[in-house]
Amino acid sequence: MPHSRKIRVLIVDDSAVVRQVLSAELSKARDIEVVGAAIDPYIARDKIVALTPDVVTLDLEMPRMDGLTFLAKLMKYHPLPVVVVSSLTPAGSETALEALELGAVDVMCKPGSAYSVRDVSAVLADKIRAAAMSRYRRGATPVPPAPVPSSPVGAAKSLANPTAASRVAFVTPVGLKQTSHKIVAIGASTGGTQAIKDVLMGLPPDVAGTVMVLHMPEHFTATYAQRLNETCPMEVREAKHGDIVMPGLALLAPGNKHMVLTRSGARYYVELRDGPAVHHQRPSVDVLFHSVARHAGVNAVGAILTGMGADGAAGLLAMKTAGGVTVAQDEQTCVVFGMPHEAIELGAADTVLPINHIAPYILNALAEKAKIA
Repeated sequence: MPHSRKIRVLIVDDSAVVRQVLSAELSKARDIEVVGAAIDPYIARDKIVALTPDVVTLDLEMPRMDGLTFLAKLMKYHPLPVVVVSSLTPAGSETALEALELGAVDVMCKPGSAYSVRDVSAVLADKIRAAAMSRYRRGATPVPPAPVPSSPVGAAKSLANPTAASRVAFVTPVGLKQTSHKIVAIGASTGGTQAIKDVLMGLPPDVAGTVMVLHMPEHFTATYAQRLNETCPMEVREAKHGDIVMPGLALLAPGNKHMVLTRSGARYYVELRDGPAVHHQRPSVDVLFHSVARHAGVNAVGAILTGMGADGAAGLLAMKTAGGVTVAQDEQTCVVFGMPHEAIELGAADTVLPINHIAPYILNALAEKAKIA
């Protein structure tokens, strides 16, 4: 989409109030133009052809045809970036996950649920910008596993994007000494539901304790963690305050709560906190990564995956400076090459890899660190 013109948006929702609110809020953004609205998928179909929008916002509960059915047809016959705007109750979150699997770029809550009307302008506008520049898909495609290289250094040399500078995999340890307790930290945003799943599916059931942030609203994170737990080798769950981080367990930060790693003796655990959003996000990847750098130091491996914005870049650099191993997802496999790009530009990534090579890289980094401990 050319950057010289505004992002053209079509709003699809059966509520006149919601259509009016979203139109009014989005019109405040100088780079976004609401070109039309539709009360149901049938009207939306005609308006998509007539108005050629760049992005569609879509409610999932509508008359005549439900949002999931419409989304599946849209992705098959006229694929466009779609942002789901729905009431993300626990039941609605399950439906929203299905929408992402069908090819929607992102999801968010309607005004009056997790977000107030005041919040809508910034949150939805950012998601629309990300959708407009995304490499959207017609549905989730399984990623083939990568061969496991003999060492992290070998991985960096053989698997890194050849156009990116491959930084040597290890930094001189700073702060904490090597211990047998390792931590894996992962951060993602737009496109992250599939990217995180791809990474976890490539890790063994006894992988080092894993902490993760995905920019998603309340309720959604619990449903997403439950889905991961059903398909991934390790146990996955939404984090609770005080949860111990242990091998074979991956903890996902709950929506609307920052998550930090802390330590008591040899034991790692997580704390959940309120506080202001960081990079307009709560949970924030930066908040998690900075805490991992502080408390795990040389014993950590960090990965920053697809997403819009700069959240996580400074935290990944802190992890690298503290002696951790760091990796960023490459542009070709990102839905939005924002967060990884910012981390790479900052010099925070030891190497840059396609999504299906990140799990083998993490495993080899952990194996190398185990030899030193």
